[in-house]
Amino acid sequence: MVVGMTVDKAMAARVERGEFPGIVTLVAHDDDVRVDAIGATAFDGGVPMTRDTIFRIASLTKPVLAAAAMLLVEDDLIDLEEPVHRLLPELAGQRVLARVDGPLDDTVPARRPVTVEDLLTFRMGFGLITEPEYDPPWPINRAAAELELTLGRPEPRTPHGPDEWIRRFATLPLMVQPGEQWQYNVGSLVLGVLLARAAGKPLGEVLRERLFDPLGMRETGFWLPEARARQLPTHYATDPGTGKLAERTDTGVQVWSRPPAFPSGSAGLVSTVDEFHTFARMLLDRGVHGGTRLLPERSVELMTTNRLTPAQLGTAGSLLGGSGWGFGMTVSVVADDTSAPGRYGWAGGYGTTWFNDPHERLIAIAFTQVSDFLWSGAAEEFGRLAYIPWRSEEKR
Repeated sequence: MVVGMTVDKAMAARVERGEFPGIVTLVAHDDDVRVDAIGATAFDGGVPMTRDTIFRIASLTKPVLAAAAMLLVEDDLIDLEEPVHRLLPELAGQRVLARVDGPLDDTVPARRPVTVEDLLTFRMGFGLITEPEYDPPWPINRAAAELELTLGRPEPRTPHGPDEWIRRFATLPLMVQPGEQWQYNVGSLVLGVLLARAAGKPLGEVLRERLFDPLGMRETGFWLPEARARQLPTHYATDPGTGKLAERTDTGVQVWSRPPAFPSGSAGLVSTVDEFHTFARMLLDRGVHGGTRLLPERSVELMTTNRLTPAQLGTAGSLLGGSGWGFGMTVSVVADDTSAPGRYGWAGGYGTTWFNDPHERLIAIAFTQVSDFLWSGAAEEFGRLAYIPWRSEEKR
């Protein structure tokens, strides 16, 4: 690490090298909040990044959904231990593949029902296969693709509304027994349908009424007015054919300027760094916002505590990187070079990342729209440098 390097200098250097056109970062230690908007929203023809630039936050939707679920638990609309088929009767009687790569008609009975907690912890028995390869051409994955369920990458979106989506999903067997393994993503898609059923209103309204309005998150949601949608930064990702960054055109204004058929609890939200910071700070303050309790402290503790067994941690694959999983987010379980166990957060595939460190009272958020930000070393560097100013000042 270069002596004297700071978040803004390091990220500006990466922008200068052309790794991404721009970035907005927010690092907060207690009430000291530092925001840097660097570069532009596109490599060619973009406008300067600003503090209020709106971003597709992708999988940072997951912790938001988990918080909404805990609010409905508090209202006794759902229970963590209840079978999901109470609200999603389509899923009653699902069977389980005898072999995850085997034919769809070779199944065995489920040993127990899928519960709400299984959805939150990604142990429902169905999810993305990340090891040894993403989305292998097994019968179960081919069938899901033919049903247009969009179980993995968020674009192109599923054309089905929540009721039709869950009906189609219910025609598939589970991959493994409920509670057996951690498998990414699909649990949050099912959970979004369940929360809407529990509340008796669309998922967007649930999030607006229970979280976004109380937190003052006015722009965070599943879609934007057309003029605001046009301000979304261009999305880039490396083209596997050329090995170079290329613009992705499947997530433009036409996608974000109207309500989606299926509001994705997995990856469907847009937000700004300041609005997401409000959500992150509520969690850091253990459920309190502006002096008023929004989430019970016990709910925050459940969300931000590892729920996986040692065996499940060992088979979760590289996506968790040795960390655990709470409700909708990763939780560190061992000390590393920057923090003690207990740091929690997640990232979004369009190029967004966030973590809270409750020991240091630290919140770190970085929003780009270049997917490679997450695995190029840039997100890791941001995470390390987020600690430095305060630790350096404390030693003076």
